[in-house]
Amino acid sequence: MNAVDTNVLIYAHDPRDPVKQSRAVELIASLTDGVLLWQVACEYIAASRKLAAYGLSPQQAFADLHRLQGVWISALPSWAILDEAEKLMSTGNLSIWDAMIVAACQQNGVTKLYSEDFDNSTTALTGITIINPFI
Repeated sequence: MNAVDTNVLIYAHDPRDPVKQSRAVELIASLTDGVLLWQVACEYIAASRKLAAYGLSPQQAFADLHRLQGVWISALPSWAILDEAEKLMSTGNLSIWDAMIVAACQQNGVTKLYSEDFDNSTTALTGITIINPFI
């Protein structure tokens, strides 16, 4: 199973970097076994307001998420994710937000997380392969 971090969804609608935009669009379209993490969905809606000048409104972001729900599995949060995130914060030096994404990946059988926000130490700590699709 695969998941994307919020930055991938954002870049798909951010024309300021056409290379990243193209790569994000290709990646999203190619993932037929994706998991839409609750936190990522919420962050995407919140971030969409910052891209209103570039054509991404909250309404468009919701429409994007509805389309993804038809293709990907939706992963809702649980208390176990919060408990695991607490452990990851103390052992992996992750922020609470990054730790919750990784913990949600672990709980939902995600083996690959596409993000530009993590380094190789996260893979070593969790066993989840972190792939920066923009390098």
